[in-house]
Amino acid sequence: MPDKRPPPEEIILYAKDPATKIATITFNRPEYLNAPTSAARLRYADLLHAANADDDVKVVVIRGAGDDFGSGADLPEVMEGADSSEFRLTELRVEDHEVRYPPKGSFRHGATIGAWYANSQAGNRSLQEFKKISIVEAKGYCYGWHFYQAADADLVIASDDALFGHPSFRYFGWGPRMWTWVQTMGLRKFQEMVFTGRPFTAAEMFQCNFLNKVVPRDQLEAVVDKYALACARNRPTDTIFMQKAFFELVKQYQGEYLGSLLSALFESMGGAATPDGDDLMLGDAIDSGLADAVKDNDSKFPPEFRLSKSNRTKNG
Repeated sequence: MPDKRPPPEEIILYAKDPATKIATITFNRPEYLNAPTSAARLRYADLLHAANADDDVKVVVIRGAGDDFGSGADLPEVMEGADSSEFRLTELRVEDHEVRYPPKGSFRHGATIGAWYANSQAGNRSLQEFKKISIVEAKGYCYGWHFYQAADADLVIASDDALFGHPSFRYFGWGPRMWTWVQTMGLRKFQEMVFTGRPFTAAEMFQCNFLNKVVPRDQLEAVVDKYALACARNRPTDTIFMQKAFFELVKQYQGEYLGSLLSALFESMGGAATPDGDDLMLGDAIDSGLADAVKDNDSKFPPEFRLSKSNRTKNG
């Protein structure tokens, strides 16, 4: 059956204004909560790589179409391609059809992709090596892969209804950027997010210094545009490049890239975990029906701990 998912150019939109030197990346799949396909994540990485060299760009604003910034990667696509050598190699940017991907059951089957997620070309930590200013406009869901982007951006401005976290903490237990999240949120708060699996509100994320500003939803885009224009007018692009090089040195001194590699290593071993009883295991959930399994599991938690916005309004 042919893949009916839209092409990456439709999922990740890009526009720039040479007059202001502000570019905009928009995640444009609102009917699927802006979930990027693997090809869209690669396009995102390529766009940032090109913007890094583009003299017409000084600031990049990253936002989502519709009600949400995004709820993470296209998990059904990932699960569909988990046993496909062709899918895995395409995600790794390997076009040689003579190459054989490591077999299922080997450590390398998962670890190869886990290590790839620590590479900026994969679209998971691309903002860490970006030498221009990045601003994330967060609203609604800011989960999973989109949470990576918010944590890695230079500035994050959020609507007051935004929710932050990673569904993996509830359904698998790991995320490729955990080292950075510890440093950004602080140990105590991040441990709470990991161990409970609950999402944090914008107010909570502001309190732990994850966000620069929280504003009403109807003011969000205007405030982000104001910040972008101020950043674009403040100093020459050469100065920004030097400033970003300084901040990157600070992050590498703190072990940012080492942390990505370590997170990938532990995530690669996460599949060896066994359930204690009726714990939700991602593989079983896929087999039984992912949507229903996730919904049923979400209902086991107190309303304010639930990931779904609709479930958070229900009692019991």
